[in-house]
Amino acid sequence: MKYLSRSVVFALMILGVLWLIGFAWVNRAIAQAAPTAKAQTAGEVFKNVTTSTLKGLTVDDFLASMGVISADLGLDCADCHPGAGSDKVDWVFDTTRKKMARRMVEMVATINKTNFGGAQFVTCFTCHHGRLRPTTTIALDTLYSAPNEEKDDLVARLPDAPPADKILDKYIQAVGGAQRLAGLKSFIATGTSLGYGGLGGGGSFQILAKAPDQRTVLIEFKDHPERGDSMRAFNGRTGWVHSPRGLLKEYEVTGSELDGLRLDAQLCFPGQIKQVLMNPHAGVPDTINGKDVDVVQGTSSKGILATLYFDRKSGLLVRSVRYGKSPVGRVPTQFDYDDYRDVGGIKFPFKITFSWLDGRDAYQLSQVKMNVPIDPAKFDRPAPAAKP
Repeated sequence: MKYLSRSVVFALMILGVLWLIGFAWVNRAIAQAAPTAKAQTAGEVFKNVTTSTLKGLTVDDFLASMGVISADLGLDCADCHPGAGSDKVDWVFDTTRKKMARRMVEMVATINKTNFGGAQFVTCFTCHHGRLRPTTTIALDTLYSAPNEEKDDLVARLPDAPPADKILDKYIQAVGGAQRLAGLKSFIATGTSLGYGGLGGGGSFQILAKAPDQRTVLIEFKDHPERGDSMRAFNGRTGWVHSPRGLLKEYEVTGSELDGLRLDAQLCFPGQIKQVLMNPHAGVPDTINGKDVDVVQGTSSKGILATLYFDRKSGLLVRSVRYGKSPVGRVPTQFDYDDYRDVGGIKFPFKITFSWLDGRDAYQLSQVKMNVPIDPAKFDRPAPAAKP
C-alpha cells in the first residue's frame, strides 16, 4: 500500500535503498509502458546491475532486495551514491562500499549454495543486524538482560498448541460466522490516511475489494491535487503500483510482490482463510502490543510464507506478516489491525497500520459498505492522468 506517505518514502527508498548496486535510470517510459509477455529484468532496466543473483530479478523484486539490504545494514543512498538525494546523483559510479557490497551478496549466495543446498539460511541480517559492521563479541550487559525479542521467520510447530484449524475457526466465528461471511462478496471501506512521521496524513483513503481476490487501495488528496493520487491494485491476475512521488511513478508488479498482493486480496475475506492458507500450523503463543496471541503460520497457493497472530481472548486477527522472496533475505510486509466494529453482523478493523521495509503508515476507517457494485476498472492499471 504505497499511499502518500509510502509514495514519499518509496521515492526515498529508491533514491536511498539502492545503495548496493549502482544503476542509472534507463528510461522512465519502461515502467509506464504496456505490460509485455515477459517481465524485464533489473539487469535490462537499470545500468550497472551486475551481481549474478540480482540482475535476473524483476524490477519490483530487485527494489525489494535493495530494501532488505538497506534495512539489514542501516544504510541509505548517501552512503554509496555521490549526490544522492539531489538532481546530481550518479547512480552508476562504483564507490568502494558498493564494490564491497557486491562481493558480500555473492558471498551470501555461495555460503547458502555450498553449505545448505541453496536454502536461504544465511542473509545479510544474519551478521549485520542493522549495523554496517557486524559485531563479533556479545556485550555482557546484553547477555544478562532481557531475552532477544527477534522472531524467527519460520514458526516451529508446537505439538501442545491448539490446532491451527481450531484457531482459524475461532477467528471466523469472532468476525461474524461462516454463514454470514459466505455472503460477503464485496466491500468499499473509506476513511482517512493518518500518515506516519508527519507525512501522508489527511488524505481520503479507500479499500475496494471483491471476492475472491481483487483489491485496490487508493489514497487521494482532493484539496491538494498537486500531491497526486496513489494506488496499489490487484485484479486477480495482474498488479499495479501508482506512486506519483516515486521515481518509478507507475509500474506493473510482476515478481514475488504480485503473489503478496494476491494474498492481501484473499485475506480481505475472512470466510476463505482456511482455503487460502495452505498447510497451516500453530506455533508458540506470543504477545503483540500487550495482547496474548495465538500464532498460525502457513503458505499461500503461490508459496508466500504468512504468519498470523490472533487475540487469544477475542479470536480476532491483530497482525499478519507475509514474506516475499529475494536472494538476500525474506521481504516482510506487515498489517496491524485494531478498533474492530460491527457492520451488518461482520466485524471489520477500523484502524489499519501498514509497515514495510521503507516506512509505515496508518489509516482510520469511517465507513464500510458491503456487497456494493464496484467498477472492474478500479482493479486495473490506473488511467493516464488527463493533460492540462
